[in-house]
Amino acid sequence: MARFCPLASGSSGNSTYISDGKSAVLIDAGIPYKTICERVSLAGGSMEKIAAVAVTHSHTDHVRGLKTLLQKTHIPLYITTAAAEDLIRKGLLPPGADLIFIDEPKAAVCDMEIVRFSTSHDAPGSCGYRINTRAGSCAVCTDSGVVTDEMRAGILGSAVLLLEFNHDIDLLRRGPYPPHLKIRILSDLGHLSNTAAAAEIPSVLGSGTKQLILGHLSRHNNTPDIALSSARIAAETFGAKANVDFLLSAARPEMSEVSVF
Repeated sequence: MARFCPLASGSSGNSTYISDGKSAVLIDAGIPYKTICERVSLAGGSMEKIAAVAVTHSHTDHVRGLKTLLQKTHIPLYITTAAAEDLIRKGLLPPGADLIFIDEPKAAVCDMEIVRFSTSHDAPGSCGYRINTRAGSCAVCTDSGVVTDEMRAGILGSAVLLLEFNHDIDLLRRGPYPPHLKIRILSDLGHLSNTAAAAEIPSVLGSGTKQLILGHLSRHNNTPDIALSSARIAAETFGAKANVDFLLSAARPEMSEVSVF
């Protein structure tokens, strides 16, 4: 039995805790170190069991607590070379950090396997991760303007999937963001809209996903109700009913519930 818990999700910070019962992996550290410790404990885990931190990219909402985390714990950091170089330029990695470059697509962590897949985002070496455990697979896929074939291959077959549903296109276009930021978000190097993400749901469910968590929702350009409605409608086209045939939820900016698989 494995556990999957978004400790935070959204533009204010992102971090996900995954455990196979013996050891754990933390994907991103975009919230303060103290908060990570508190929420890992609330998720039924312990910092001592975390065997790896895997960073998706170098934007602040994914690495805010990373430097302190590495200084305090000396946990190995799994990261692409390009993302590591960007963090070093910004002074966001402590001296002597234990870096394990994951430019190759797979790496072993205790009894688990980390599978990296590239994402289409405006950050060097941006990627998502699939974690294979003996109980099954789970994946975190956010911060991408489009869904590529590589991303799709990375997430299909995951028992639990955290997939970006960042914005409603109409809300974004009518919203308060300046034009240059709207253009960035809507670009192929931006963020997935509800429409783009929902289009993947039939293939995701067809591959065996049993728990779908909508992640990285924008506070200004989306709502949980709108995102969940988009997902439900897409699932119904596949003949699946949310919370009957599969579990559906929206990750919160603060800690979400633990998923067991």
